[in-house]
Amino acid sequence: MNPRTSPLTKKVSLCIAAVLWLCTAAFADTVKVASIDALQSAINNAKAGDVVILANGVYYTTADITIDRKGTKENPIIICAETIGNAEINGNGGFNLASGAAYVTIKGFKFTHKSSKAKTAGGSRFCRWTQNIFENSGDGEDLTIAGSDHEIDHNTFQNKNAMGRFLAIRGTGKQIAERLSIHHNYFNNYVSQGGKNGAETLQFGLSGFSLSTSNSVVEYNLFEQCAGENELISVKASGVTLRYNTIRNCPAQFTLRHGNKSVVYGNYFINTPGLRIFGDDHFIVGNYFENCKPAITIGNGDGEVADGAQLTAHDRPDRVVISYNILVNNPENYVMTQRTNGMGATSTTFSNNIIQGGGPAATITGPYPDAKWSGNVLFNVKNAGAIPTEGFTQADPKLTRSAGGYYAPAGVEAKLYYPLVKVTTNGRIESNTNGTAGYILTAADVGYKAPK
Repeated sequence: MNPRTSPLTKKVSLCIAAVLWLCTAAFADTVKVASIDALQSAINNAKAGDVVILANGVYYTTADITIDRKGTKENPIIICAETIGNAEINGNGGFNLASGAAYVTIKGFKFTHKSSKAKTAGGSRFCRWTQNIFENSGDGEDLTIAGSDHEIDHNTFQNKNAMGRFLAIRGTGKQIAERLSIHHNYFNNYVSQGGKNGAETLQFGLSGFSLSTSNSVVEYNLFEQCAGENELISVKASGVTLRYNTIRNCPAQFTLRHGNKSVVYGNYFINTPGLRIFGDDHFIVGNYFENCKPAITIGNGDGEVADGAQLTAHDRPDRVVISYNILVNNPENYVMTQRTNGMGATSTTFSNNIIQGGGPAATITGPYPDAKWSGNVLFNVKNAGAIPTEGFTQADPKLTRSAGGYYAPAGVEAKLYYPLVKVTTNGRIESNTNGTAGYILTAADVGYKAPK
């Protein structure tokens, strides 16, 4: 029988741990540098708890600034600008967090160097990019994340006029990066690339990663004036939660392109071509769509991955739940577009959505077997379209423009069948698990200047 640890032994262990933590903190250094060579040297010698500060100014790189150091959760290595946004890195190289890098924070820089130079490799862990400005030059990605457990927050990605992505999520082998936290970033002004493929604002994965589960969260990000290509956000992975984001005035579409079991809730779509869905078992719950053409597109599949179709196919949507969304004044509300020999979508649930104003409530052009329609409320729409009589009622939902700028039901608490979100009496969307409320984001809420 194993002896139990005595209370005295536990106290001694805690004391030792406290002493070790204090020693680490006590011996941590703050090093201020004023050249790229000195920055690389300080990084090469950094240990847990060290802070490396690059003086304000503009710096030109001829190669990547490589980081392979390891901090700890309690004492990360911090590499930062002297003041936020005033140390600019230009040239041919950027920060490259190599495999093995861990608990490293990159903070407060302005990046104007060549694209595809800021990245975290597969095998890096628990690193953070925060309060940076990305305004890179040339084709390629502004930031690429391949490792797991990273945080990308309060950055501004802006003014891109080239192929590539502001932010690209990758992985290792067939496994997408896992447990990422992407929040409070500002994606602004991506000029149209003339219809060319490969200019998404945020690309989460590739088709080869699509059947791997990420368990990552993309939340409280603002997307404005991003054209790039026809896909604004392209999710090519499984098990991604996208919540409380605002997509406004972007002529590109949020697309669940490959993968299964993602959750999209509490997002605001305003004057943008809304959300397009491929893949299986997604939950689309508690989102807001206004002046979108269309608001929600259920994909017309051209293959069934579960039956052996290539991962690059437009996988037929199966068992997708679309519930408790508010759609206001959309020229097109819920649609499936035509595809030659399209496979349509199967077993879709479209329930308890409020559709007010705009064009037909639903226009389905393709196979749509085993559909479930129930509890939808229509008001002042052109017509019900494809929604059967038993799937809706004609009634005034008494939507009023809230202080937050969106229409919401007044004095009515929705009772959700699916315990992902709830709608409160004032129309705000909350998570049942943490009580966090969604709201329309503005530039003051996100990016490198936003309060943290």
